[in-house]
Amino acid sequence: MRIIAIEEHFTTEQLIRAEGGAAGGGPIRQLLDLGADRIADMDAAGVDLQVISTRAPAVQNLQASEALPVAREANDVLAAAITAHPDRFAGFATLPTPAPGLAAAELDRAVRELGFKGAILHGHTGGRFLDDQEFWPIFECAQALGVPLYLHPTPPTPAVFDAYFTGVDPRVAGSLARAGWGWHAETGLHALRLMVSGVFDQFPRLQLIIGHMGENLPFSIARADQALRPTTSHLKRTVAGYFAANFYITTSAYFTVPPLQCALSVVGADRIMFSVDYPFCSAQDGTAFLRSAPLAPADLQKIAHGNAERLLNL
Repeated sequence: MRIIAIEEHFTTEQLIRAEGGAAGGGPIRQLLDLGADRIADMDAAGVDLQVISTRAPAVQNLQASEALPVAREANDVLAAAITAHPDRFAGFATLPTPAPGLAAAELDRAVRELGFKGAILHGHTGGRFLDDQEFWPIFECAQALGVPLYLHPTPPTPAVFDAYFTGVDPRVAGSLARAGWGWHAETGLHALRLMVSGVFDQFPRLQLIIGHMGENLPFSIARADQALRPTTSHLKRTVAGYFAANFYITTSAYFTVPPLQCALSVVGADRIMFSVDYPFCSAQDGTAFLRSAPLAPADLQKIAHGNAERLLNL
C-alpha cells in the first residue's frame, strides 16, 4: 500500500535566524535534513512520499520587507530537494503573509515554476487572522491555481498567552499553549472565522486542509453550526456546509482510534488524509496506527494515498 504523508516539516538556517534562534522548537537536525537521513526514516516507516513544508511560525511574524526573501529562500531550498528526490518529496510553499500581495505572487511562482502542490499558512500573521480581507489575494490565487492551502497552528500572541496560560508552571503553560491544547483550539477557531467571514462565498472552489484530526472541529461542528445559524443567515451555506465542502483534515500527530472514528462519522473517508507531523512525531508510530486502524479497505486506500493524489495531483 502506498503511503503519502502531507504535514511533514523542515527548516533552513536562514529561517532559524529569522525566527530568533530555535523558535518553534523541534529536532533541528532532522528539520534541516532533506536527504538521506529523512529518506531512511521514511523507508523504516514505510512512507513513500512526504509533502514537505516549513515548521511554525516560519515567516508569519516577520516584517514584510524581510518575509519575502526568507520565504523565497526556503522555497528554493525545498525545490532543490524535490528535484533531487522527485519520487520521495513534494512541497507546500512558504508564503510571506505579512505582505499579502507578494504572498500571492510567491504562491504563483512556487506552483508554476517550482511545481509545488499548494502552500502552508501558519495561523495568524502578527495576531491578524486570515479572514481579514487584506489576505484574500492569497485565497484568490490559490483558487485560480487550483491548489489547496494548509492551515497550520502557530504559537499564540503574547496577549493570548498571558490571558490563558499564565498562573501555572511555565513548562506546563508552554505545552498547554501549543500541542497540549492551544494550537488546536485556535486553529479550529481560525477555520470557523474563515467560514463566517464569507471567504468561501467569494472563493467557493478554495480548499483548505487542517491537521490534527480536524483541530477539534469534527467533535464540535454540529454545536457550532447550531449556535451560528441565527447570525450567519446572510451566507450562502451553513458552517457545517462549508466544513463539508471546503475542508480536508489530516491525521497528523493523532494516532488513536476514537478521534479517527469521530472524523469518519462527521467528515467521511473522502476528506481525510494521512500525515505524521514529522519530525515532531514518529513516522513509525503514524504508519503503525494507519495500518491497524479499523478501516474498510477502500477507505484505508483513500486515507493512505488516494485523497492526497487526487487533491494534490500527485
